[in-house]
Amino acid sequence: MSMESAIASTDQRFGLRRSIRLAGPLRLDSGASLTPVEIAYETYGTLNAQGSNAVLICHALTGDQFVASEHPVTGKPGWWTRAVGAGKPIDPERHFIICANVLGSCLGSSGPASIDPATGAPFAMRFPVITIADMVRAQAMLLDHLGVAQLAAVVGGSMGGMQALAWPTLYPERVRAVLAIATTARHSAQNIAFHEVGRQAIMADPRWRGGDYYASGEPPAAGLAVARMAAHITYLSEAGLTEKFGRKLQAREAKTFGFDADFQVESYLRHQGISFVERFDANSYLYITRATDYFDLAEDHGGSLANAFARTQARFCIISFDTDWLYPTTESRNIVHALHAAGRAATFVELSSPFGHDSFLLDAPEMNRVLDGFLRGGA
Repeated sequence: MSMESAIASTDQRFGLRRSIRLAGPLRLDSGASLTPVEIAYETYGTLNAQGSNAVLICHALTGDQFVASEHPVTGKPGWWTRAVGAGKPIDPERHFIICANVLGSCLGSSGPASIDPATGAPFAMRFPVITIADMVRAQAMLLDHLGVAQLAAVVGGSMGGMQALAWPTLYPERVRAVLAIATTARHSAQNIAFHEVGRQAIMADPRWRGGDYYASGEPPAAGLAVARMAAHITYLSEAGLTEKFGRKLQAREAKTFGFDADFQVESYLRHQGISFVERFDANSYLYITRATDYFDLAEDHGGSLANAFARTQARFCIISFDTDWLYPTTESRNIVHALHAAGRAATFVELSSPFGHDSFLLDAPEMNRVLDGFLRGGA
């Protein structure tokens, strides 16, 4: 039994969100259960009579469900309008497109800012720790509600790619094709280290208050901004930063011999941090980064990545970018080798781009051609 309603998030900066409230329970990897489960989502296009054209798009770490529609907080266009829309590889004229805000986030799905029905107050750090697999199980609950028995494809980049890879391991009969972009099958020590720097920046902010900052209306903005700044560096490439900023000064003729933003790159990072605080919740950042750090697709399959893919018959397309040092091409090759070892059909493409990890979100016509060809190949 489920009901559909508009759910208001606790932090009013994020406004009202259209969500599905499902009775649950959703059993989590931690052993905890979540009841009820709120899932905010967007859809585009129509499910065909055969129920065969559904495409699930999974968003990245701090993304959202507004993949091809205006973001209600920032007013910006959807984050993947380069790939989703009329005449694009993922086209609502051909596909029934679904994108859900992940569990643990702050754009309408259940997360630390949600109200705990047992107390009437926000969960904060009492929200259970979640995993990528838990996010996928929540998405499966949404698909059940929408009447989608099988996905023509699941598509995602970065953390979205982790979800895309997890889908056929958890629901091997429900996925016909998987498109995983700029991603990995497990977080490395370096990945975890960068996230820990960000988490510590948030928790060191006096306004964090152990996660109970909602009632004060004063979130740990400074800590969250620093966390975003540190993470944003990993999304770029050295060549891209050098080409865009070099050592150019910011609106001045000489160094100030102080600690203002003398360099353009400093000003850019500060802007990224400040703007991020306006659209994201600090506790959600803690939970979602922890979920990615826990991600290791082989862990539940005897340490064998090939075993993880043994039960699915899905086709796979794995895409990497040559300047991505967060999830480098070697990580994608490891996935492809495991797929081949499991006897799965897998296409692999490394694309050239100066933009680093974020390439999949930016102008990438070659990526669009690969997406389009792969999706049409399974039609």
